[in-house]
Amino acid sequence: MIAGLAVFLVAACAVLWLFSRLAVLLLERRFAPIGSVLDFPFGRVHVVDRAAARPDAPCIVLVHGAAGNLRDLLHALSGHLAGRFRIIVIDRPGHGFSTRRDPVWSEPRRQAEALDAVLTRLGVDRAIIVGQSWGGAFAAAFALRYPRRIQGLVFVSPATHPWPSGINWHTRLGAQPVVGRIFAELAAMPIGLALIPCALRSIFEPNAVPPNYRARIGAALVLRPRTFVANCRDIADFYGHITEMGAHYHRIDAPTEIVTGDEDAIVAPAIHAFALARDIPGARLTVLPGVGHMPHWWAPEAVVEAIERVVIRSQRKAASRPVAAE
Repeated sequence: MIAGLAVFLVAACAVLWLFSRLAVLLLERRFAPIGSVLDFPFGRVHVVDRAAARPDAPCIVLVHGAAGNLRDLLHALSGHLAGRFRIIVIDRPGHGFSTRRDPVWSEPRRQAEALDAVLTRLGVDRAIIVGQSWGGAFAAAFALRYPRRIQGLVFVSPATHPWPSGINWHTRLGAQPVVGRIFAELAAMPIGLALIPCALRSIFEPNAVPPNYRARIGAALVLRPRTFVANCRDIADFYGHITEMGAHYHRIDAPTEIVTGDEDAIVAPAIHAFALARDIPGARLTVLPGVGHMPHWWAPEAVVEAIERVVIRSQRKAASRPVAAE
């Protein structure tokens, strides 16, 4: 009986592993990279770089949140920004088609190194960073580590401060060094595919999930084993990273806009957006009534207006600086 049970378990694991492998192949064929994949010593970074109509136009960098990829912000905002700005969108290390070779890259300040390398490769000196959710912590980390590269900041539903509740069981499990990888290889894909519709509804509530959103952004890409583990580690390690980083937000002196929905049930505005507006000198907070965690989809005009205000504020700031004597 024990031998029979062992055979059954081995067979079940083999079936789950084969299912996950096939699903990964199909997902990566359907949602292949749509930009350039740049090689660096720390890994590869998937980047979309769209030129502006004018060569001197400001550069806007869009950074996605947890469990996402560059298609999310690109599809939501690029139509509103195209032509007027140079648009750079990246897959954060470990997500989409960007890689990470070391678990320490769950830290926002380490991930900021990837953007610094990308901007250097693309010849961009300064940019306005737009970070959504977990990407908000990324934007703050970049501003703290590379202040001279920052023209301005726009935080969209940012996750930036410690919160009182914990994380879900599958995230804790996926973040474990050995057990997490086994879970990711065998169970994350079939369980995740079944739960994606419910997860998307919870992310967008009280707003509806946009038509074809799952297919447009390749939501299931996060269920690939390596990406699933990276995402779980990002979330599991997040509390400690932002607790330490939050003590330095007052050092950010770039023009800053914060946009949040008043019904965000994923990242509580009172804990994150309101606190960030308090901590960053001169930050402007916009609260959108009836909007949840994804204002870039349901109120993209408000996000674009925040970007435009940052451009104006940064230009005024540059004009007010004293001219150095020759």
